[in-house]
Amino acid sequence: MNQDLSIVHLVLNASLVVQAVMALLLLVSVSSWASIFHKIFTLKRIRRENDAFEREFWSGASLNDLFQTAQRKGANCGPMERIFFSGMLEYQKLRERRVADVGMLMDGARRAMRANFQREMDEAESNLSLLASVGSVSPYVGLFGTVWGIMHAFNGLGALQQVTLSTVAPGIAEALVATAIGLFAAIPAVVAYNRFARDLDRIAIQQETFIEEFSNILQRNISVQPGATSNR
Repeated sequence: MNQDLSIVHLVLNASLVVQAVMALLLLVSVSSWASIFHKIFTLKRIRRENDAFEREFWSGASLNDLFQTAQRKGANCGPMERIFFSGMLEYQKLRERRVADVGMLMDGARRAMRANFQREMDEAESNLSLLASVGSVSPYVGLFGTVWGIMHAFNGLGALQQVTLSTVAPGIAEALVATAIGLFAAIPAVVAYNRFARDLDRIAIQQETFIEEFSNILQRNISVQPGATSNR
């Protein structure tokens, strides 16, 4: 058996449908890897910004100073800092309306922080569905290419009177390449999705814990000295 069974040769000699499936899977794989690298850098930046703000928050700086700093930064704030800013902003708006009830003040601040928290998590989870789709669908797309390639190979063999392994092997091999490419696209996507899901859970827990801790501090300041939010 002297047939060239290299990957390049098999791809170039595959049927048009199988080649289209391979091209689609390669395009999906490239998109998946681009999403993976983007998500790696995004989550790393989120963790760095959250850790930096948390250190500053617990360093003893006043809430008013932290609020003014976040206000100056604007869009350059990290996720946790934006959550803090939204809570303080809502609290100050309610104070300006002369709302004196502690429960109403705390509920307003918590709702604002929760809404901002959900927006931050939605943004952090963007493109994660792409990885889930690639991981679940790519093997089946590759399997479709394999089934089609095998059908095409057997249709060609039907016209031959004598069939040997040397005549069957190339057609079967080129069909199996589609499944291999499908797995090549799916496996990294599944691994990355699971890893990012765990990282996002940790980020969510960190930010929810901060919301509760900040709410307790804010409530304590209101109870001790109504209207003052500079001391802790």
